Amino acid sequence: MKIIDAKGLKCPEPLMLLHKAIYEAESGEEVRLISTDPMSVPDVKKFCEYLEHKLKEIKESDNLFEFTVIKK
Repeated sequence: MKIIDAKGLKCPEPLMLLHKAIYEAESGEEVRLISTDPMSVPDVKKFCEYLEHKLKEIKESDNLFEFTVIKK
C-alpha cells in the first residue's frame, strides 16, 4: 500500500497527490492519503465517485483525515 502524507497541504494539493498515486497504482491496489485539510473529505469522495475507484475507508481524528482508496 502506498501512503501519501499530505499533512499541511491545502486543496487541491492532497487530491493531486492522490490522483498521481492512483494513476501509478495497479488495479486493486490500495492507496492511503493522510491530510489535515477538511476540504479533502468532499474532494476525495467526488474523485472516487467520478473515476469509479472504491473509497474503502475514511478515518477522522483530531483534524487528521485518513482515506483508503482502492484503484478500480
